[in-house]
Amino acid sequence: MEKRLQKILAEAGIASRRGAEKIITAGRVKVNGHLVTELGRKFDSSANITVDGKRIVGEKKVYYVFNKPRGVITTMSDPEGRRTVADYLNNLDGNLFPVGRLDYNTEGLLLITNDGDLAQKLMHPSNEIKKTYVVKVLGILPEEKLDLLRIGVKLDDWLTAPAIVNLLEYNHERNYTVFDIIIHEGRNLQIRRMCDFLGFPVSNLKRIKLGPLNLNNLKRGKLRRLSESEIYLLKGCVQ
Repeated sequence: MEKRLQKILAEAGIASRRGAEKIITAGRVKVNGHLVTELGRKFDSSANITVDGKRIVGEKKVYYVFNKPRGVITTMSDPEGRRTVADYLNNLDGNLFPVGRLDYNTEGLLLITNDGDLAQKLMHPSNEIKKTYVVKVLGILPEEKLDLLRIGVKLDDWLTAPAIVNLLEYNHERNYTVFDIIIHEGRNLQIRRMCDFLGFPVSNLKRIKLGPLNLNNLKRGKLRRLSESEIYLLKGCVQ
């Protein structure tokens, strides 16, 4: 059966489908010895497909939870020489990559996989994958301000979807508030921008859950392989 080239690359674990499209248009892919840069071309499994001169082969799909520390870039390389997720994957085989992003100063749960097709589905807004964060902000954040997050706040030209928010701690002596928040959107710096809108800047942000996946007791900077039941639940979240 013929499939679109970007889907073949994604299923082979080269990148997410969107990442595979960039690889194709950058002129890095040849099929049966011929350069292919147009998106949407279809080929079957017998085609000789190479990326950067290396033939791709189907590999077993693997899935890991990674507890990303602060000060780590959610990419596989960085031209400025900063620490990246790839620095923690040196002992693992396969074309692994992170699904989605956590910003430089945010820590917590990242899914690491070579399953480009699943990655694309998890990141698609229509699937509304829930993400849970623990947020620490400077100052004593009143409940009525948290209610604004539960309703949705206006950021630039868009209104955030209603969030589920639970107050966890007021520390009057040290002047901070801790709460958790569940959102299904994933815009750049969204939670930090939501808190800035309230006038209470974030001092610490950690993602503790992605869909059915939890960090549990995973230490910072460590990985664990998903169980079969976790993979089943994760795939059940997407269409």
